Amino acid sequence: MNPLDIDAVRGDFPILHKSLPKGLPLVYLDSGSSAQKPQCVIDKEKEVYENYYANAYRGVYRFGSIVDEELEGAREKVRQFINAEHSEEIVFTAGCTMSLNLVASGWGKRNLKAGDEIILNEMEHHANLVPWQQLALQTGATCRFLPLTEDGRLNMDRIGEVLSDKTKLVAVTGMSNVLGTINPIAELAKAAHDAGAIIVVDGAQSVPHEHTDVVASGIDFLTFSGHKLYGPSGVGVLYGKRELLEQTDPILFGGHMIDRVYKDHSTWASSPAKFEAGTIQIAQAIALGAAIDYMTTLGMEKVHAHERNVLEYAYTRLQEIPGMRIHGPGVEHRGAITSFTIDGAHPEDLAQLLDRKGVFVRHGHHCTMPLHDLLGLSATVRASFGVYNSRDDVDALMEGLQFACQRLRLI
Repeated sequence: MNPLDIDAVRGDFPILHKSLPKGLPLVYLDSGSSAQKPQCVIDKEKEVYENYYANAYRGVYRFGSIVDEELEGAREKVRQFINAEHSEEIVFTAGCTMSLNLVASGWGKRNLKAGDEIILNEMEHHANLVPWQQLALQTGATCRFLPLTEDGRLNMDRIGEVLSDKTKLVAVTGMSNVLGTINPIAELAKAAHDAGAIIVVDGAQSVPHEHTDVVASGIDFLTFSGHKLYGPSGVGVLYGKRELLEQTDPILFGGHMIDRVYKDHSTWASSPAKFEAGTIQIAQAIALGAAIDYMTTLGMEKVHAHERNVLEYAYTRLQEIPGMRIHGPGVEHRGAITSFTIDGAHPEDLAQLLDRKGVFVRHGHHCTMPLHDLLGLSATVRASFGVYNSRDDVDALMEGLQFACQRLRLI
């Protein structure tokens, strides 16, 4: 397998060639929050608005027909990308957060009751924790937590302590947005199914970085966002097994999602229309298809190998900084994310000083307050890598951290 041509890849992203004030080059290390967009995605969204924009699934005139074909083409690209069996298992939503809320409200309220249990863990993003908390409060179910190991992995040796015949749902991230931990989804799915439960996977971080196969992994529901997959913001995906989507109630009501409306009641269309009320994110969903084309052309195996190379280099070099603590497992168990703290330095100060050198990272609790409580920290600094990052970006991060430590008089 030939490696990615990183110069060619970087050439596909126009924003990476913008100079910052004082001529500083841009070093973007916040793809875990939102990825930059290749020119083909920008062009595709522009193409929709300039050449054939119309509302979807409404008109038989030329523009309406083109939009319908483009949307269904994008849906098919998503299906192939995650190896779903049926196109009707792919629902376009406003994002990963909405997708998770849809499952919690639409499937959860219909299928959970008092005494049932939901399995979570402390590394989850708030979007894959708070909806389940609310579902438990509304149904009388209970949330239980699978413990983590000291290095921030799921403690699968203790799954028998939390999983039982009371378990109805296991919610888990494919990859932690802070620790970078890659979770054993297929193993978890089998355990959940053996207990008579379903598994919901938050793929916001994992889907952009490694090949996802919902059938081989045994995933029941999968969610991910377009903007982290080098696509537009405002669009996301919910995958659900066909039989489970049939058991899921819509949570938005209005046009397009109905079968028949009477004065006193209504019936719903089949999936995916049942969950796509109103005017969906037309140009954004079509451009998400372009992002998937782009990643498919690069090859997810090549993407994963390239990002692992950058991650391993970063993991080694960061440890050169005195007082450095990298949180989470070793590189063999993590994806393209490093979150760290430096003794004596506040994460916000580090982020601001890195910005002076043109290095963009994120600081804070990263929407994972329970995880930071477990770590005994209020915040961390996160450098998250994308397909366009290289070892040169890691070197720039190191130079920025040395500058920051000097300004903070730590070295």
